[in-house]
Amino acid sequence: MDRYKFLPLLGRILIGAPFLMSGLSKMGAYGATVAHIAAVGLPVPPLAFIVSVLIEAGGGLLLMSGYRARAVAPAMAVFCVVTALFFHRNFADQNQMIHFLKNVMMAGGLLQIAYFGAGAFSLDALAGRVSTRAASPSAS
Repeated sequence: MDRYKFLPLLGRILIGAPFLMSGLSKMGAYGATVAHIAAVGLPVPPLAFIVSVLIEAGGGLLLMSGYRARAVAPAMAVFCVVTALFFHRNFADQNQMIHFLKNVMMAGGLLQIAYFGAGAFSLDALAGRVSTRAASPSAS
């Protein structure tokens, strides 16, 4: 299985990069993002903007680098579900339903990272924070 030990890195990049891109794009569109947050009825839109940029850009970078992945991933999973519930709840609009399901799927992938860790090619591995959880069920 050593030949596949790069897969957690690839997975973290594929999940983390869109978060980073989304956080950076929000930074370039402060007014529009705050207005959109206000339009869905969330309180204190400027604070919600800061939190979302920190989670998306900061969490994306931490996830891609594999730093504290087991702590970062569940926080990002919660963010995905909350975002789906507040911003993509109009199931009459097929696009919104697709975005809702995309957020739920990302949360599922993030929970996998939370359980299995960042993998061999990560800052967590360099710091010795990687445990070996078997992907196969135990024979009992």
